[in-house]
This record gives sequence, C-alpha cells and structure tokens, in this order.
Amino acid sequence: MNDLKILEAHASDHAFLVESQVAMALETEGLKLDEKTVALGVGAVLLDSTKGRYYVVKNGSGERIACTLTIPEWSDWRNGTVLWIHSLFVRPEDRGRGVYRQLYAYLKEKVQSDPGLMGLRLYVDQRNERACAVYEKLGMSAEHYRLYEWMKTF
Repeated sequence: MNDLKILEAHASDHAFLVESQVAMALETEGLKLDEKTVALGVGAVLLDSTKGRYYVVKNGSGERIACTLTIPEWSDWRNGTVLWIHSLFVRPEDRGRGVYRQLYAYLKEKVQSDPGLMGLRLYVDQRNERACAVYEKLGMSAEHYRLYEWMKTF
C-alpha cells in the first residue's frame, strides 16, 4: 500500500476515531466501551493537543483505514519527550499490508527530526502475539520495562 496518506486528525475524523477505539477494545481485550464516554475522550484530545495527537491513515481513495494516538511523556532522564503510541487500530481488511509499518516509520521520522523528542513507546496485551511480532519485526524491544497498572473500576 504505497498510496497511503498519514495526517493529523481533525474534528471531521471524530466518528472514525470513536468507532475504531470501540472496535479495538472489544477485539483486543474483550471490553465493551461506553461509546459516549469514548466520544467525549476523543473530543477532548481533538480540542487540546497537550493531551495527545491523533493520526489517521487514508488509502488512495481517501477512506480512513487506520488511526493512532500519540501521548507525550516527559522524561527527566532524557530531558525530552517520549511519545507513547496508543489507541492503535487498523481496519481488519487492511491488516497485513504494511499499514502499521508505514505509520510507525512516519512517527519514527517525526522523532528523529525533532531534537525535543527522544523515542517511541507502546504497550500491548501480551496475549496479542500477532501485534507483538509486528512490533519486534520493526525493531521495537520489550526487554527493558514491564508495565504495571492500577485502574479505577466503574
């Protein structure tokens, strides 16, 4: 898929972003998200880029086929910002065609060209072996950190 366009998301992408996040959570973690809450969360990011930045991937026909959110994390050790790749979704019919590889290359180039950006991180459900294989093939490593979390339940 050489005709892909990767663009920073705008308000016109809101519905696609919400649908993608709801689908991704159900597929990867079996979570049925509240669509209204997700819509508010996506809208908050689109209104305030300090929270993060969404990107959409469009094919040659202009259809939205993938998206991700990058979230900045300040690193005092590096005196710069690490971008977390978050909320990644590629439409099932477009998987296995290099869509994420191109999106990752786009984000990596952003980091390499900006002296204030230090790297890329993401987390993945360790049971998602297909995604883990893709990330490792692109040169990402899971050897350094282990993620722990506590999340408030509703």
